[in-house]
Amino acid sequence: MLFNSIVFLIFFSIFFFLFYFLKGTQRKILLFMASCIFYMWFIPVYVLILFLTILIDYYAAIKIEDDSTNKAKRFHLLFGIVNTCLVLFIFKYHNFFIDNVNALGLHSIKHWNIILPIGLSFHTFQSLSYVVEVYRGNIKAERSLLTYSNFVMMFPQLVAGPIERANNLLPQLKDCNHAITYRDFSIGFHRFFWGLFKKAVV
Repeated sequence: MLFNSIVFLIFFSIFFFLFYFLKGTQRKILLFMASCIFYMWFIPVYVLILFLTILIDYYAAIKIEDDSTNKAKRFHLLFGIVNTCLVLFIFKYHNFFIDNVNALGLHSIKHWNIILPIGLSFHTFQSLSYVVEVYRGNIKAERSLLTYSNFVMMFPQLVAGPIERANNLLPQLKDCNHAITYRDFSIGFHRFFWGLFKKAVV
């Protein structure tokens, strides 16, 4: 689903109307469902990759916070980094790695017939930045899987970023009960269509 498409404008209009009237946990659920629909619009099964990286780093961050020794904290930091990067490697760099192995004449390995998941690098580094921040003690591990999922999956930034620091975005998603004023709508409306103009015209 492209941002500069009629489908997205319809999708976002429906989402915004519902988000405006809902509160708290209902908003979180709506944001999660909308993000899933947005991501699944490309290749539905690829949302499972997103869920996998979310679960890895959600678990790693909680273990880092709960661990009593630095050694254990480093182990779970490494667990999060290695496994999340492994997912990125498999889907983005696997065929590149095969090309290099085949070029050495050591093996003749066939390419995987897979399409690169959209935004994979972005949400990988979004997740990793969160785990690193928890390890450094800059933020607390998020105990709500729904809130953390929205931090990684929030559809307005899911495929293109920017990578947002957890200590800035997570508190907003944790509460998710703020009133939307006319000023908020006006500023958001202006930014959205100015960005759309630059993307589609400039």
